[in-house]
Amino acid sequence: MTAGNVALARARWSVLAIAIGISALAVVLVLGAWRNDHTIRSDMGTATAEVLSAGSLRSAVSFVTPDGVTHNPELGVLYPTDLTSGQRIAVEYARSDPDLVRVTGRDARIALVPAGSVIVATWVIAGGLLVYLRRFSRTATEPLPLI
Repeated sequence: MTAGNVALARARWSVLAIAIGISALAVVLVLGAWRNDHTIRSDMGTATAEVLSAGSLRSAVSFVTPDGVTHNPELGVLYPTDLTSGQRIAVEYARSDPDLVRVTGRDARIALVPAGSVIVATWVIAGGLLVYLRRFSRTATEPLPLI
């Protein structure tokens, strides 16, 4: 095996490893969301929260639990899409961990589309790279024509 063939084989394995790694991370994201939902469902409290700041990836909320304690979860609320600052929303939280809070009516199913999209895009790109590397390896190993 020539040095060029070794490099191409390493490149193919690298593309596969990266694609598998990204796909695994997307699956872990969904599993983590499911675990959070399970934790909330198993010991659920409900409250009305005020959205302090809203973003597509993180929204800060503040709510009061029945014991009179105000909570402002450091990591924000789960599933924060379509929220606006100043809005009052219903939330569900884990009574054992009030910092684990989600918008009522939203759950891990929301994470399926983004995670699936990441997996599909990853494999489309990886597939294209693997096809390119295969074609490149064929042309690199073909003998030069005799003149």
